[in-house]
Amino acid sequence: MRKKARVIGAGLAGSEAAWQLAKAGFEVELIEMRPSVKTPAHTTDKFAELVCSNSFRSDDAQTNAVGLLHEEMRRLGSLIMECADESKVPAGGALAVDRNAFSGLVTQKISFHPLITIRYEEAGLPNDDMPCIIATGPLTSPKMADALQRLTGDQHLHFFDAIAPIVYTDSINMEKAWYQSRYDKGDKLDYLNLAMDKAQYEAFVRVLLAGEKVAFKDWEKNTPYFEGCLPVEVMAERGLQTLAHGPMKPVGLTNPHLPGIKPYAVVQLRKENKVGTLMNMVGFQTKLTYGAQKEVFRTIPGMEHAEFARLGGIHRNTFVCGPKVLDERLRLKACPSLMLAGQVSGCEGYVESAAMGLLAALLLANPQKSLPPAETAIGAMLRHVTTGNPETYQPMNINFGLFPEPTFDSKRPPKGADRKRLYTTRALNALENWMKENSASLD
Repeated sequence: MRKKARVIGAGLAGSEAAWQLAKAGFEVELIEMRPSVKTPAHTTDKFAELVCSNSFRSDDAQTNAVGLLHEEMRRLGSLIMECADESKVPAGGALAVDRNAFSGLVTQKISFHPLITIRYEEAGLPNDDMPCIIATGPLTSPKMADALQRLTGDQHLHFFDAIAPIVYTDSINMEKAWYQSRYDKGDKLDYLNLAMDKAQYEAFVRVLLAGEKVAFKDWEKNTPYFEGCLPVEVMAERGLQTLAHGPMKPVGLTNPHLPGIKPYAVVQLRKENKVGTLMNMVGFQTKLTYGAQKEVFRTIPGMEHAEFARLGGIHRNTFVCGPKVLDERLRLKACPSLMLAGQVSGCEGYVESAAMGLLAALLLANPQKSLPPAETAIGAMLRHVTTGNPETYQPMNINFGLFPEPTFDSKRPPKGADRKRLYTTRALNALENWMKENSASLD
């Protein structure tokens, strides 16, 4: 008789977990509340819908931590990475996808797997002993959030995640825009650029700061933002030059319309789909009202007549304090038959969420499987989620600061890319050894 397991939530983490369990021979019951119960941010009924951006960030496995995580997941047979690779669009050194094609692929593969049964309903905590992975994501329904809070006794934390607008490419004035990747990395058509001089930039910041913002509800007012996804107007509030040294930095770009004049600031737009008809405003997550967004962003030179396929928005993210409520294998201390994975477990980012879904399934399917080494990206992410400082814990993207320090032979520590290669080389070697050791122990 086949073993059975349940997965609640068909986002990135839940889809990955269901797929991995089915690959391991489990009969999987996958429960998803959409489309019968909607969220403030999702717009489709597809699995693994990408809400904030179409980018999985850098795909460089040699000198970038998230690129390393990509490669580890590929070697572990990740469904999410397989679908991302199949639906990718040009984005320089980043892995960006056609988001409709991506979620369509994930939905198709999950739906046609013979061992996965899908139920569409809003779920609370299970009342049986079937092993279960809860992967309800950052927009966990109040029903599930309340149930988790009652079970763990822990006050859930909340922060906001902001979404960048998407613009129709043909509505941008190409007499002012130009295609170029920063430092000419990747294909020159990956990014569309709009330059500003100092006066234009300062005027834009003033209009941005004056724009009408979405009003917070009383219970939302003291909720902190995630630092890696700040709304553009919140960044601007930190100082006049913040944007010019952040998402609007002009480095690595030359305006062919005015080649002799260095831009003071640059707005970059990245391809949103393969055919290039849609562009995502890079770093322009926002909590401006819809009307204010149109008014403010049309002051950008070249976007005077911009038409928006999707305006930006803001939604609440929900997560638990993993170090308080989870054991080292992602099981709830209060109920070990329940595991958490993805952003509800306290990680941050598309790739990180999917990685925790993958790992949760591997650990559920093979109770004797050892934990991945801390030197790997997936092992470093696991340890942040389960053993970070509970008093200061916040969701975090994968970064080399979560890894153990590498050793080196010379007296002078390597720096920059050379130092990062020490991390990545060590990580991939450790992953391969871990996979071999566990494969042998499970035979």
